[in-house]
Amino acid sequence: MSLREMDIKSVVVGGGPLTSLVVLRTREDHGKGAPRELPIRIGSVEATAITMGVSPRQGGRPMTHDLLVSAIESLGGRCAAVRITSVEGTTFFAQVDLVRMDGEHAYLDARPSDAIALAVREGVPVFADESVLSTAALPDFRSVEKDEESRELAEFHDFVENLSPEDFNVAPGEKDDE
Repeated sequence: MSLREMDIKSVVVGGGPLTSLVVLRTREDHGKGAPRELPIRIGSVEATAITMGVSPRQGGRPMTHDLLVSAIESLGGRCAAVRITSVEGTTFFAQVDLVRMDGEHAYLDARPSDAIALAVREGVPVFADESVLSTAALPDFRSVEKDEESRELAEFHDFVENLSPEDFNVAPGEKDDE
């Protein structure tokens, strides 16, 4: 499994007909190309849970994800990371990487939204499998735009380089009187 570390680019808390999303973005790694963005559709409650983990309210009652953090800690474990492991259609799958008291790793299947909500509370990295990025990441529109600009500039340069006086309907040495 080839994993790329991700950052949360944005969380959109939708309501009514608007879908909630978490958009993950690959960390810029030299030699691995431009950052890619991975949008994952989630429920509005889960989007709120992620947002509250990023900017926790002081004095509020613990949410379900806070309870999970507390339970893991009270059992002597810790969360090491979360991983977005696969995608089937529009459904994403994740795992929570827990380190038990004896140092062994346990991988728990989870929804990406729950795994990410846990990760932001614990301050642990979020990873996405390269196969998920290949399947579901947004195209790098900036790269496509730069390629198109370069191509157009090269075409214009070639056009200018190949201009001749005949292209202007003026014989060499003559002036256009119009």
